[in-house]
Amino acid sequence: MTDYFALLDEPRRLWLDPDQLKVKFLALSAQVHPDKMPANRPADRATADHRFARLNAAYQCLRNPKDRLRHWLELELGDLPKDLQEIPADLADLFTEVGRLRRDATAFLAASADIQSPLLRVRAFTEAQEWTDRLRALQAGLSSRQTKLMRELPNLDTEWVASKRDPERRRAVLRKVQNIHGQLSFYLRWSDQLRETVVQLALRCTP
Repeated sequence: MTDYFALLDEPRRLWLDPDQLKVKFLALSAQVHPDKMPANRPADRATADHRFARLNAAYQCLRNPKDRLRHWLELELGDLPKDLQEIPADLADLFTEVGRLRRDATAFLAASADIQSPLLRVRAFTEAQEWTDRLRALQAGLSSRQTKLMRELPNLDTEWVASKRDPERRRAVLRKVQNIHGQLSFYLRWSDQLRETVVQLALRCTP
């Protein structure tokens, strides 16, 4: 298991300053960039390619909050965190709302698929725009929830560091992080589903 935090010479933390992380990545990648290797030494260039690719993979992982959380949990737990399969009670209403809106929008798409009349197609286009607005409003709500979760990370990071000598407190922080990761998984999954429905509306309903 590659420790991306160690690879970028960063502490294993829940929250990282994105600007400092970028500076660290650019400095390290400049040292091993393949273009710095002599063209007549293919073995050295291949090694540099590999190192550069690993640094880039580490940076892409740690700069993305959900990927960073997943990697952090993987390192702390010794295995990949399992995605939640059951909808938490506090997300049940939101799950129902997402499902109902997608189902109704899909039904509209099916009903409008065979419209040939130019007048009816214009009317369907207008209705499609209304469905799109509703889907995007729900997407914005999911995005707001994700942002709120991300704002918890600096405090959890501080709590994690402070709990170093308190196993019970550390387990409590770990459970909170797992819960955040699980919620993010749902939000991102639902956002992708809503985005897919928006694309279908755009492709199928043209005036």
